[in-house]
Amino acid sequence: MDLELRHLRIVRAVADAGSVSKAASLLGLAQPALTAQLKRIERVLGGTLFERDRHGARPTRLGELVLARARVLLPAAKELQDEAVRFAHAPSPGFRIGATNGPILGGLVDRLAAERTVSTYTSWSADELTTMAELGRLDYVLTGACGDGGTPIGSLRWETISYDPVFTLVADTHPLAGEKELELSELAPESWAVTPGDGCFADCFATACARAGFTPGTIYETDVATCTHLARVGRAVVLCQATHQAAPGLAMIPLAGAPLRWRQLLGHHPAAPDAAWVVEQARQTHAEVVRRSPVYQDWLVRNTGFGTAP
Repeated sequence: MDLELRHLRIVRAVADAGSVSKAASLLGLAQPALTAQLKRIERVLGGTLFERDRHGARPTRLGELVLARARVLLPAAKELQDEAVRFAHAPSPGFRIGATNGPILGGLVDRLAAERTVSTYTSWSADELTTMAELGRLDYVLTGACGDGGTPIGSLRWETISYDPVFTLVADTHPLAGEKELELSELAPESWAVTPGDGCFADCFATACARAGFTPGTIYETDVATCTHLARVGRAVVLCQATHQAAPGLAMIPLAGAPLRWRQLLGHHPAAPDAAWVVEQARQTHAEVVRRSPVYQDWLVRNTGFGTAP
């Protein structure tokens, strides 16, 4: 016979009642039946659990040990049972998504919200979001990395959603606004506007500029709205993901040879709900954004021969 939770309940009942007869009454059993059960439990555990006399039943040293464990295990088992029942009857869990600046978050939220509740948290820091997911405060992290850089370290599982070229945004009145693509060196005299972040993009940009033969001048690190304004008034060129949807007054122009690339990454906690499905929704969202971008479609046709994302 193996020790079971019901046996621990018997031990606890005898100890709490102070006698086998009182415990039998509380448990709704005949005293001889409870006495027989107690003897079987003692055989399993290898010794006497109670000293019994006309004054009642008192735990032995072995009984004290078993009773101490029973007082921990029985409430824990009850808590597990209650939690399992609540979980089984609760609505499907929602999705908690953290994201840095990117063009596919809105579409992904729209897709997921059709099935579950979704909550979002945004930050410029991919490190902050990754830490939150590792601590269980987020299920998913939507972020990116330039070029062929590795995925963030830690316990999250990462999937590459896309691998896109980086384009530029200039005012539609800019002398180069009508070009199909630009050499990075053609923009050497310009000032630049970029959104902040703790990744490697700044280093990748500096390296690309060095290969093109120049060092970038003024760089405004600011929010998306200010970057857009500075580009629209001709104060700066903005680097953007190829899936970006250009606002009125701006022209989006690819860079020849794609000297900068951006990988869209989706990280998830190992316990995140429906991870494979969410990853697929993110990839479909990216494909939809590509289809809605004439500039990206044109770039794909010219560089790959196909009007779909590589």
